[in-house]
Amino acid sequence: MSAPTHTRPPRATRGGVDARLPWWALALPVLAFVALLLLILNPADARAAAEQPATAHLLERLEQLTVR
Repeated sequence: MSAPTHTRPPRATRGGVDARLPWWALALPVLAFVALLLLILNPADARAAAEQPATAHLLERLEQLTVR
């Protein structure tokens, strides 16, 4: 004789998803975004800004990567 098994339904069907992230999972992307935003807002600190525009440099790097 087999005993009945009691299985719990998945969490999603019991009233929603209960996902918890650690504090740094939100803090690190926010910190990276703020750092990049500060770099964009103050381009005078960038040494190479006077030499070439950023888009031209980016296109040159893309071209170098595709040639390989």
